[in-house]
Amino acid sequence: MQTRNLLGIDVGASGIKGALVNIETGEFVGERFRVPMPDPSTPENAANAIAEIVKNFNYQGKIGIGFPSVVKKGIALTAANLHPSWIGCNIETVVNAATGCPVIALNDADAAGMAEMRFGKGKDKMGTVVLITIGTGLGSAVFTDGHLLRNTEFGHILMKTDLIAEKYAADSIRKKEELSWKKWGKRFNEYLQKLDLYLQPSLILLGGGSSKYFDEFKGKITIETPVEPATLLNSAGIIGAAVYAAESE
Repeated sequence: MQTRNLLGIDVGASGIKGALVNIETGEFVGERFRVPMPDPSTPENAANAIAEIVKNFNYQGKIGIGFPSVVKKGIALTAANLHPSWIGCNIETVVNAATGCPVIALNDADAAGMAEMRFGKGKDKMGTVVLITIGTGLGSAVFTDGHLLRNTEFGHILMKTDLIAEKYAADSIRKKEELSWKKWGKRFNEYLQKLDLYLQPSLILLGGGSSKYFDEFKGKITIETPVEPATLLNSAGIIGAAVYAAESE
C-alpha cells in the first residue's frame, strides 16, 4: 500500500507554517514552509496566506489545519490572538474556497498533542497526559489513556484576579516584560501548580517554541508530576493536523 503524504498547516498569531507529512511515521517529507500572518489577520487574508503554502508544495488533496481557537465542526468559536472576525467563521469553508482543497480543522494545541501522543513522549502512556504549548498564548491538550478531550482552554484559567494564565506566563509576556528565564520560570511554575491541582496528571509535556529552552527554567519547576519538553517541539502542530485529517474520512 502506498504511503499517504498529507499537508499539515499550523496557524499561529505571527505566522503560518506548513509541511508535507508522512502520516505513517510522522516525519516531514521535504522542508517546512512558513509565511507571515497577514495584518489584519482576517479569515480572507489568512486563507490566502494558507493558499500560498499550498501553492508552494504544488499540493492537491486533503489539508489538516491546527488553528488557535476552540473549533467545533470546523467553526472557530474564539479568537484570542487573531482578528475577531474569525469568531463564528467556518475555517474549513473559507480555506477550501481559497485553496480548492478539502480541509479538516482542529484546535492547534490538540493537533500538537495528537502528534506527541502518536510519535513522541506520550506514545503508549496511560493515565492523564497534558501538553502545554508555550508561545503567544498557552495552549493545552489533555489525554486520558490516549483519548483526547477536545478544546480544553487551560491557558485561560485565572492566575490572579482578572488575569488569565496566558496573560501572565506565556512566552509573549516573558518577552514583553523582559523577564529572565528564571523569573519567567517561577511564574510558569505557578501555572503548573494549578494544572497539577486541577488535573492530577501522570505527565506534563511542554511544546511550542519556548520548550527548546527548557534547561533555562526547569530549575524553577517544583511540582512532583514529571514535566518534560515534548519530542516534536515546533513541528508537532503540523504533524498532528495532518494525522487528524488523514483519520477524518
